Amino acid sequence: MDPVRRSAIKRRDRATARVGLAFLSPWLIGFFVLTAGPMLASLYLSFTDYNLFAAPNFTGLENYQRLFTDPNFIQASKITLYYVLVGTPIKLISALAVAMLLNNSHRGQGFYRSAYYMPSLIGGSVSIAIVWKAMFIDNGIVARVVEALGGPTAAEGGWVGDPNKTMPMLILLTVWQFGAPMVIVLAGLKQVPVELYEAAEVDGAGPVRKFLRITIPMLSPVLFFNLLLETIHAFQIFNSAFIISNGTGGPARSTLFYTLYLYFRGFRDFQMGYASAMAWVLVVVVGLVTLVMFRTSNAWVHYSGGNK
Repeated sequence: MDPVRRSAIKRRDRATARVGLAFLSPWLIGFFVLTAGPMLASLYLSFTDYNLFAAPNFTGLENYQRLFTDPNFIQASKITLYYVLVGTPIKLISALAVAMLLNNSHRGQGFYRSAYYMPSLIGGSVSIAIVWKAMFIDNGIVARVVEALGGPTAAEGGWVGDPNKTMPMLILLTVWQFGAPMVIVLAGLKQVPVELYEAAEVDGAGPVRKFLRITIPMLSPVLFFNLLLETIHAFQIFNSAFIISNGTGGPARSTLFYTLYLYFRGFRDFQMGYASAMAWVLVVVVGLVTLVMFRTSNAWVHYSGGNK
């Protein structure tokens, strides 16, 4: 190639790269200043004793060693794991069941889809947590309905004051907000070829067999996507637990979730180094869970055409 032409092409490519970087610069600045920078700072602080008011004092692995002898850390980890393992499957099963019902054509279909999706739009907000708490206190609507049906009178504090009922109450809250995964599953159902069901009927397959042999395999990529997102979200529960427990962790520490305990250590006790160590343990755990999900997905996630 002519050297003059080669030089012109290089200048053009450099100009194109500069334009691209100019358009990317807001995102790059935001990423390095607001995300990567604070993450690296918290990684350093996790190896220090830092109380926000004095210079960090490097302590090595002391914060990480302290985690596994802290009974509150162990309690918070158990509660969060229980919430993830119980609440997430129930939420996804509910989303799948309602999506199957809404997949059929009927009058008012658009209204029902909007109504079921609405809780996801307002879910996670402080106002919803306050309303949910008001429903489950001793004089709330739940207690009144139970009494009207002949059930026992609610104890002082209702479900909110009972350590055996606070977790079911929070699981009900997350299950009620199944609208987002439901919409994704509904979109996946629309992509399942009708010919597959017709061929299965010709072969004598019933509703259960068609569901297990056609619907679930064809929806497996969508189910995997929902499972991954909802699991990560469940590990990050904070707002509802904080509001419902009045920022205390609930009776007998029954709602002392991991992120709530992290908040207590960092912003109530000003043990920012310890809180940073907790944050990085959570990052590693979520990363490992995500890795396991991707590694095991080949066994049950089926893509059209066999492409991974």
